[in-house]
Amino acid sequence: MASLKKRNGTYQIQWYEGDNQRRKSLGTSSLQIAKEKLRQFESAQFQGLDCPLPTKTPIGEIIEAYMEHMKVLRAKRSWSKDLGYLRAAFGECCDGLVVASGRAKSCQGLRCPDDRRKKLRPIPAAFFEEITTAMISDMIAQHVRVKGLAPKTANRYREVVCKVFNWAIEQGRIRMPGGVNPASKVQRYQERASEIRYLTLPQITEQLHALRFNPRLQTMVAVLIYAGVRREELLWLKIEDWDRSTPSAPNGILRIHAKTVGDESWQPKTRKNRAISVSRDLASYLNQYVIPASDDGWLFPSPRGCLWDPCNFSDVLRNANRVVGLGWSCLDYRHTFGSQLAQKGVSLYKISALMGNSPDICRRHYAALVPEAMGDEVEFGNTGDGSRKLALRNGGL
Repeated sequence: MASLKKRNGTYQIQWYEGDNQRRKSLGTSSLQIAKEKLRQFESAQFQGLDCPLPTKTPIGEIIEAYMEHMKVLRAKRSWSKDLGYLRAAFGECCDGLVVASGRAKSCQGLRCPDDRRKKLRPIPAAFFEEITTAMISDMIAQHVRVKGLAPKTANRYREVVCKVFNWAIEQGRIRMPGGVNPASKVQRYQERASEIRYLTLPQITEQLHALRFNPRLQTMVAVLIYAGVRREELLWLKIEDWDRSTPSAPNGILRIHAKTVGDESWQPKTRKNRAISVSRDLASYLNQYVIPASDDGWLFPSPRGCLWDPCNFSDVLRNANRVVGLGWSCLDYRHTFGSQLAQKGVSLYKISALMGNSPDICRRHYAALVPEAMGDEVEFGNTGDGSRKLALRNGGL
């Protein structure tokens, strides 16, 4: 059994381990809080847990360890996306989150004026165990107000913080009061239905015609549209990934697969290799494309002959489209591939396999585009004019 003692206005918990008496400060002068901590202590002690009291760990220590964990298990392009969210939530609490001078302290490209950014504050706690659900909720709410975040982005903040707590608790680095992850209690924002932008057939012709004076960029956009690849999948294509002719695909195949070039490794987003048949429309662009020389054999090297930086490629594409008054992006081209196939009546399962997505994601995005493909499916087979006449003779029932 354990008991409460008060020393210098602060409550302590006292218990025995064999013949040895132990005491630990509860860090509170409130009797009600002390009783709750005593209850948690006795509950954990009953379960046989060692040192069941909540820990007291600096936030920077946990975040630094979590970042090292991410770097081991996840690709750089994956874990680096979380840094902005961690910085916004916890501040520059460790070396890995300190922004070098001259770089914008913005999260995921969401910029706001300096006077508005000053209003943004990280979670006001020094130790991880002090963080409450209300603190996390208030942090997300202020980012929504100041930056005008979409509900999906706001939920991403919650998700990133929740993953940190789950990892720290599961690894035994922290013991939260009551063993509860406070981020899991934060209410999710209601997300709106996804708005899918895609090009119609005339718009595809307009887009590719607008890039006729830049054959390399035109061919890259053709691959994005007619093969439905992601931006990085396009940029990481090598010459040998284009199999020009196979028995099952007379126009050739594009192979999206993991690879290592020099000291840098890359994998598809879903960690699954796939092959995409080249259509006749795409073949007409690829067959006329003159592959520039590059050191590593890239199918679409940058103007410097090396691997494109994804953001630089998007900037070049955006500027080229702005000149001709177009505003399409790489994601719009990818959605065009799925949308056009869906409207053609291709099954969502096949679309998901070609795009490297799950069937559920494709159903969420493209199912609404194929209602006309199910026109015959709603007929029972024996209904029609004859059935209507029979129903009328029987009193219309």
